[in-house]
Amino acid sequence: MQNENALALPMAASSDDLGDFSAPAPLGGMDFGGDLGGDMGMGGMSGGRALDMPAMGGGLPAAKSKLSGKAKAAIVVRLLLNEGADIPLESLPDDLQIELTQQMGRMGLIDRDTLHEVAGEFAEMLDNVGLSFPNGLAGALSAMEGKISRQTASRLRKEAGVRQFGDPWERLRALPPEDLAELAEAESTEVAAVLLSKLDTTKAAQMLIHLPGPVARRITYAVSQTAAVTPDTVDRIGLSLAAQIEARPEVAFDETPGQRMGAILTQAAAGKRDEVLTALDEEDEEFAGDVRKSIFTYALIAQRVSPVDVPKIARVLAQQDLVTAIAFATDEEDVETSEFMLANMSSRMANNIREEVSERGKVKRSVGEGAMSTIVNALRELVNSGEVELRSAEEDEED
Repeated sequence: MQNENALALPMAASSDDLGDFSAPAPLGGMDFGGDLGGDMGMGGMSGGRALDMPAMGGGLPAAKSKLSGKAKAAIVVRLLLNEGADIPLESLPDDLQIELTQQMGRMGLIDRDTLHEVAGEFAEMLDNVGLSFPNGLAGALSAMEGKISRQTASRLRKEAGVRQFGDPWERLRALPPEDLAELAEAESTEVAAVLLSKLDTTKAAQMLIHLPGPVARRITYAVSQTAAVTPDTVDRIGLSLAAQIEARPEVAFDETPGQRMGAILTQAAAGKRDEVLTALDEEDEEFAGDVRKSIFTYALIAQRVSPVDVPKIARVLAQQDLVTAIAFATDEEDVETSEFMLANMSSRMANNIREEVSERGKVKRSVGEGAMSTIVNALRELVNSGEVELRSAEEDEED
């Protein structure tokens, strides 16, 4: 009868060294290099090139001293699985998953004393960990993201290869929907259907919005044909798409030319802005359209700002700027924004502003446009900080 305190591993043919692995390393402390034990202790099964736990100490019985590092790793993994622990073994490289599984298949019964010694050694190893570093270049790049230049990070990623950077689908899910739509449109319908299926529902819906109608219909129908797609195929598609992202040349600007020009003209005087836009219409009508979409003026506040966000804008502005801008507003759209602001702030503040506006004389153009720019800049800061979210131009068109 088996000892109820023993640990049962899958049975295999008996062998003196518990799996034909080499004898354990000489006595002398924990050896974190080149073994799964070190990887488990330092990085939590995160993909290091390791499969051995360090050799046991000197005072153990002879039977225990024959345990290799791989055998100890198998014991620890089986013990954790028996206790219901969720071990991310799938994050290990395939060859190490195979090696660990094969080792477990070679194991027989482990007596209670040996189990306690191996578990104690593993616990001591974890207890002695003072600082953990990412395993490999992929983890280091993730830890250093935003701390090193994009050029350096890009070069290291290319040298390491796409697989070393991590799960390609995680990278693809992080792309903006317009970039995903561009990828899908350039690929076959079947590949685009797999891409759509791997995205979360919100991002997938946003991707479809940026696709032409006929293309979106073909891709959504092709999703019905993906039932038999294998994990290996999905993996290869992810790597191929991620490799395309890596192959894109590094650009100097995050914004498009239209967005950059729109931000500049937002700060320009109205007369100069109209002059430049007229010239752009004559030179490149499409670019002029992109610029217009990116310009944000005082007149657009009523169209793009939610009524509940008006008090947030009023709190960060000097009341005198509001008075000056409202007193200067004469164009129909500017007046609409002024009324929108007054209608959605506190009644006391709105009444005070109306009273000051009625007493205010004519406002010079430079002063009035300066006050409007101050309001727009304050709004943009609130948007950048996440306190205010603007309605999209598409929502305006739908309304």
